Amino acid sequence: MASAATVAVLLGGCGAGDDKTAEPSPSASARSSSGTPSGSGSPTASASTGSGSTSGSGSTPLTPFEADPAAVPRTKAQAEALVKAVTLRPEGWGADFRAQQPAESAPGTAAVLDEQCRWQRQALPQGVLASLSLYSALPAVKGKGELKVTAAVTVHSTVLDADEQLATTLEEALRCPVQQVRTDEQIAGLQSVGTPYGQGGNGYADDQVLEIGSYLSADGQQTYRWDVVRLGTVDVAVSVKGAAGWTVDELTQRMSQGVTTMLSRLEFELGGKS
Repeated sequence: MASAATVAVLLGGCGAGDDKTAEPSPSASARSSSGTPSGSGSPTASASTGSGSTSGSGSTPLTPFEADPAAVPRTKAQAEALVKAVTLRPEGWGADFRAQQPAESAPGTAAVLDEQCRWQRQALPQGVLASLSLYSALPAVKGKGELKVTAAVTVHSTVLDADEQLATTLEEALRCPVQQVRTDEQIAGLQSVGTPYGQGGNGYADDQVLEIGSYLSADGQQTYRWDVVRLGTVDVAVSVKGAAGWTVDELTQRMSQGVTTMLSRLEFELGGKS
């Protein structure tokens, strides 16, 4: 398991950018004709368990974590229990964090970016067993504005489905560089970068996609970052919407904290060896 500092270095090397109330879309649309994701560049695992595949020699794993197959969710009930155990609630971010309103996503739904580049929640698509997003905020204090964060976990039926989600996430910034979050809120100037396991300092997840840009609302323009990582059939995501007085480094540290905490919880729940 990578330290928060390691994740922060990886994230920080990508430059500056809500809390996307609509988290990473599990309704993947990036499968190529051969059945493999076209966008993320990650090593495509074929198993429907929680770990990646091995190299041609059969000795070098292409994943940083091997889950206990018996612990990998295979039913909606198992997946729902996992997302509740892993997703960060306000107290997981820090003692002063509070729940936003709404505090969590509607049950049985997932965030989807439609053809008009608007984020909406829809019924869970095929291949998704469960998805949960929790919205937290650190109230404004001592010259710093209110910091909003989102923690999201999505459990898929197969590794391929989970990998597709990251491929779709990577491509969405290209398809929709400006995205409508709410009626009066947008994310703009979006750029994304994918970092498969073993590349660019990623030694902690099967795949990772970072999205950066600006969050536009009545309060003006603020830094926005969104990080999505995959371990086996599970995608973990954290978004951070900056506010007055917050530096990019501080936002990166907050995001890396959320990612590493949820990955640690996920590894514990899946009972594997890292």
